[in-house]
Amino acid sequence: MEKQKSKCQGRQSMYFGNGVYVRGMASIAGKLEGEGPLGKYFDVVQEDAMAGGSTWEEAESNFQKMAVEHAIADAELAQTDIRYIAGGDLLGQLIATTFGIETMNIPLLGLYGACSTMGEALLAAAVFVDGGFGGNMVAMTSSHFAGAEKQFRFPLAYGNQRPMAATWTVTGSGAVVLSPKKSKYPVRLTSATMGRVVDFGVKDSMNMGACMAPAACDTIARYLEDFGAEPKEFDRIVTGDLGAVGKEILLAMLREKGFDIEQNYMDCGMEIFDADRQGTDAGGSGCGCSAITLTGYILRRLAQGTWKKVLFVPTGALLSTVSFNEGNSVPGIAHAIAFEYCPQTE
Repeated sequence: MEKQKSKCQGRQSMYFGNGVYVRGMASIAGKLEGEGPLGKYFDVVQEDAMAGGSTWEEAESNFQKMAVEHAIADAELAQTDIRYIAGGDLLGQLIATTFGIETMNIPLLGLYGACSTMGEALLAAAVFVDGGFGGNMVAMTSSHFAGAEKQFRFPLAYGNQRPMAATWTVTGSGAVVLSPKKSKYPVRLTSATMGRVVDFGVKDSMNMGACMAPAACDTIARYLEDFGAEPKEFDRIVTGDLGAVGKEILLAMLREKGFDIEQNYMDCGMEIFDADRQGTDAGGSGCGCSAITLTGYILRRLAQGTWKKVLFVPTGALLSTVSFNEGNSVPGIAHAIAFEYCPQTE
């Protein structure tokens, strides 16, 4: 992408012209995720779903702590070198994040974007770094299957049946260290589109793909229009966790807008599990789904130069137990983050 004169692009996009580089990353995955198609790419596969904790919530906090510590070590930095952390999770009041990083004594920007939180965290951290306010920043998030089921659906002991359109919340945490200086990873975060809340009136909380696909369509189309870009410019356009149902809805909606992304499209929720072999219904979901797919797989292919440009679009369903029980629809949101391979010789 050619350097833009303005940081503000189009209606809702931004360009990071001062340089925002990936300096470190980490992917901490659960046992089921480690047994999936991407298992060999994750830094750590945690066999114990409790991760040494006494509750599911404590387990998720431990996953987050591991991810942040591994990412900082991978960046060859100390915790005192990190200016701020931007991140969050799915649990009420961001308790996985609060208790996960509290002992690190690093200022926190707590974020909630449902399963789009990794995109929101990367966008916020990039703004700080590009503007000269952040120095080294950590963007991170997490989710845990059991914790999410307990809060949003049914506790595991209930043994409820799941509809085929349901997605399986990923247990895992991903973290990225962003820096204004190049490092061992030749990957740069170049631009982003902040998503809007999009509500098509879907009320089925078990069908997250249908709830989030309109938001993904809106954000991808807006990014392409704001930058005058074509889908073919990207090696991959990656959504977060639309799954089998949302994927087909997204492709159809984008075709109606004149964009065909099918040839270079992938969805983290479709990649992280083998649904037939592992019984994970329509695919993966949760904040950790896109986070560990990004840090374990996508960024590493960029760092190797296998891919040159990727548009990363994590998606979120903005519901709570209160809104669902009151009969409200489930709005969606998605944020687009563009990464590029930048050889060290540049």
